[in-house]
Amino acid sequence: MDAAAWDTKYAAAELLWSVGPNRFVAEECAPLTPGTAVDLAAGEGRNALWLASLGWRVTAVDFSGVAIARGSALPGADAVTWVVDDATTWRPPSRVDLVVAAYLQLPTPDLAAAVDTAVDALAPGGTLVWVAHDRSNVEHGVGGPRDPAVLPTATELAAELSAAGRRLGAEVEVRRAERVERPTDGGTALDCLVVAGRLS
Repeated sequence: MDAAAWDTKYAAAELLWSVGPNRFVAEECAPLTPGTAVDLAAGEGRNALWLASLGWRVTAVDFSGVAIARGSALPGADAVTWVVDDATTWRPPSRVDLVVAAYLQLPTPDLAAAVDTAVDALAPGGTLVWVAHDRSNVEHGVGGPRDPAVLPTATELAAELSAAGRRLGAEVEVRRAERVERPTDGGTALDCLVVAGRLS
């Protein structure tokens, strides 16, 4: 989907996603010491708003102006910097301590560009948390896109991160890469979760 299609999708619903953070983002980020963060492809900013409530200085980036407008009107939004831009090309003014990407589902060339954005945004010592619908979810899970071309596996995401590190001259350490289960009202969804750190 392009930005206009997502604008239409967000405009059609009062709130497209849940208010609270993604469960895996919360599990991985809660123990971290708050600093600067980017929520890449933030949508209405549920993860950004949650991080800001913990004391993070967060920039929420999404190419849907409707989503960003919706998020910037939610309670606590004044603590977040809201940016309308494309996750595959945007670059922050300075590097950050944490990058979160949740359900940024892209075909391989665009995914590689978004991973470059994420790695380039990280300061040495920073952490990346990336959650996506897993390819196996099409046959064995519920919800999410049905096009395998936009559904990576954890192994593929980890490989993209390592490749981005080589392209950017950054040392990236993948600390966790696995398929995870996410219970929903309609059944169990299968996601892939990758957690990495930038060492240099």
